[in-house]
Amino acid sequence: MHTKNKIAAVVVSALVAGLAGCSTVSSPDTASAIKAPSANNDPQLAVQYNLDVNKVPAENFDLSKFKLNTPRDDNKPERAGKVMEIYKPMLNDKAKPFSDSEWFYTDSVTGAMVFASPNKAMTTPNSKNARSELRAMLSDDYSSSKNNFTIASTDNAEAYGAIGGHMSATLSVDWVSTSGDYKKNGAFATVIGQIHGSKNEPLKIMYRKLPEHEYGSVYWNYETNALGDDYSQRRDIRHEVFGQSGLRQGSKDPVTGIKLGEIFSYDVNVEGDIMHLTFTKNPGKPNQEIKTFDIDLAKGKYQGDKYDQGYANDWMYFKAGTYNQCNTGSSGCSNNGIEAGDYAKVSFFQFSLDQ
Repeated sequence: MHTKNKIAAVVVSALVAGLAGCSTVSSPDTASAIKAPSANNDPQLAVQYNLDVNKVPAENFDLSKFKLNTPRDDNKPERAGKVMEIYKPMLNDKAKPFSDSEWFYTDSVTGAMVFASPNKAMTTPNSKNARSELRAMLSDDYSSSKNNFTIASTDNAEAYGAIGGHMSATLSVDWVSTSGDYKKNGAFATVIGQIHGSKNEPLKIMYRKLPEHEYGSVYWNYETNALGDDYSQRRDIRHEVFGQSGLRQGSKDPVTGIKLGEIFSYDVNVEGDIMHLTFTKNPGKPNQEIKTFDIDLAKGKYQGDKYDQGYANDWMYFKAGTYNQCNTGSSGCSNNGIEAGDYAKVSFFQFSLDQ
């Protein structure tokens, strides 16, 4: 089950209608009814990655095991007052597959699957941050254990939808917020891939770029699985990949990092109890650079943390998109719209889940 620029100028374009024959969402009364500009404008990317610019994301990518959250108020009666959720059948409807001309759409030049999210919008119940993000759903019964995966050491592991799983992506981060508090790691950052557990997160892949820098940084966090009375002791353990994490105002530009619009890849393969991570800079080029990590998710007490129980006997699921870490509260970001740079945007050129 587990086989495998900083942008010179922000060109503002009017909000365009969705692709003909596709289910679309638009909202003229949002803070900025403007589509986020593209960082990549090379039509050869569509050829290279076999993408059709005239199709919506679910027609270019296999999203059959995913639902989607977008940063809007849901208009379905059963979800009144909640964040927009696009169920699997709606996302993958063959007659009218879903797109959202602001927050989830196909790039008209490259064919990439684009996720965008403002600094402030409706959020999921336990978060302060807006997102446009896919969530793996392995079952049609959302409450079933079959909807999620686990690792091999879990008691009764066969009761889950899968043991392990393999998610891979080739992408570019095209924008992160240019407003925020430099003392907060969430400012100027977005999450581009996750494994989420029932309470905590064994994997959160981050991109962060300070406004005055040309290069951004890619890093990932392991959240210690502190539970019960020790729940408040959970913490993120950071691992640098490309560039440097934790930068503050006045820091040097992390020239070993990745620019906005620069294509890179990540590969997350959970086999047995081990989470194998592979990150590739300049994929397929002579100057390709690869970083790998291997983590035993069952072991616990990661890097000596006495509260970490590990993730055996927990259920988990994959996520991908842009989970904007800039908000108007804890990270001190403003929300003056896309034209002011108050958003995050990510483009996926290749994306797959084998589970």
